[in-house]
Amino acid sequence: MMIVMKPTATDQEVQAVIDRVQSVGARAHPSRGEEVMVIGAIGDAEHVQRLELEGAPGVDRVVPISKPYKLASMQFKHGERTVLDIGGRKIGGQHFALIAGPCTVESREQTLETARVVRDAGATLLRGGAYKPRTSPYAFQGLGQEGLRLLAEAKLETGLPVVTELMDARDLDAVLEVADVIQIGARNMQNYSLLSEVGRSGCPVLLKRGLSATIDELLMAAEYILKEGNEAVMLCERGIRSFETAYRRATLDLMAIPILKELSHLPVIVDPSHAAGRRDLVLPLSLAAAAAGADGIIVEVHPQPEEAICDGPQQLVADEFAEYVERVQAAAALAGNVLSTV
Repeated sequence: MMIVMKPTATDQEVQAVIDRVQSVGARAHPSRGEEVMVIGAIGDAEHVQRLELEGAPGVDRVVPISKPYKLASMQFKHGERTVLDIGGRKIGGQHFALIAGPCTVESREQTLETARVVRDAGATLLRGGAYKPRTSPYAFQGLGQEGLRLLAEAKLETGLPVVTELMDARDLDAVLEVADVIQIGARNMQNYSLLSEVGRSGCPVLLKRGLSATIDELLMAAEYILKEGNEAVMLCERGIRSFETAYRRATLDLMAIPILKELSHLPVIVDPSHAAGRRDLVLPLSLAAAAAGADGIIVEVHPQPEEAICDGPQQLVADEFAEYVERVQAAAALAGNVLSTV
C-alpha cells in the first residue's frame, strides 16, 4: 500500500511511519516528489494490513495499490513522473533523451570518433557495448575490460555519460567504474538475480523489454530493481517477436509507449535500431516513437557501418547523424518534449 503524508508532516512523523512499516515485517520505500511525500509499504499482504496507519500523525491517507508491481506503478508516485538526472542530463517529464553510439566498442579510433560525432550533434548520453550478448556462441562477444577502458576514455574526452550493458554479475564492479547507466538487455530482462544486484548497486538502469515479454512482465522485472531501493530505472521498448515475417528483426510496439506511461511513472525509452535491424527504418520509427511521447531514444551510430563487426546494417552513418537529431527533435516537440543536453 501507499501512505501519503501531509505536506506539513515532520521528519519525525515520517520516520515514525517508516518504523511502523518495518515493525510488521514489511519494507518501507519513501519517495519525495515535488508536491507530496509518499511511503510505499511492500511485503506480505497480511503483514501490511496490520499497519493501521489511518489517522496517524502526519498521515494524509492510505491508498491500496492493486497492481502486482507496486513501486513501478503510477499509483505509487501519486501521478508524478520520475525524472532522472544522469550527469546533469534530465530524462523524463518533458526532458527527451537521445542515447547514441556504436553497437559495440571495436577500437579506440572508432569509439572516440563516434563519441565526438554524437556529442557535437547534441546527444544526451553515449552508448556502447563492451560485453555483447550474441545468439551464436562463435560470434564476437565484445572487448570486455578493454572495451570499458575505451568507453572511459570517450567519456573523459566528450563529457558524455556512458550507457553500457551488464550481462554477468561478476562484471558488475568493473562496469560500475565506467557506467553512468547500466543496460540490462532483452535476454536478461527476467534474470532476477542480476536485476537485484543492479538494484543494490544504486546505478541508474536501462531495462530492455524481453523479445516475448508482456508489458506486465516488463514492469514486474523493473520491480526487482526498485525493491532494492534503486529508483533510477528506465523502461526500454526494443521490439517484440510476432507472426509478421516482412520485417528483418522484430515488431516495434509503439502502443507500449502510451500504455507504459499510463501504468508507470518510469521514463520510457525506445530502441528503433534493434527492432528494425535495417538502417532505412530507424528514422521513421524514431520519429513515430518521439511523436508518440517516448522520453527518449537509444540508437546505434557508426563511422563506417559497412565495416562494423556486428549489426552494421542497423547502425546510422555518423556523417548523417546531425540531420537525424534535428528531425527527431522536431518530432519530440510535437509531444511537448525538449532534447536534454548540458
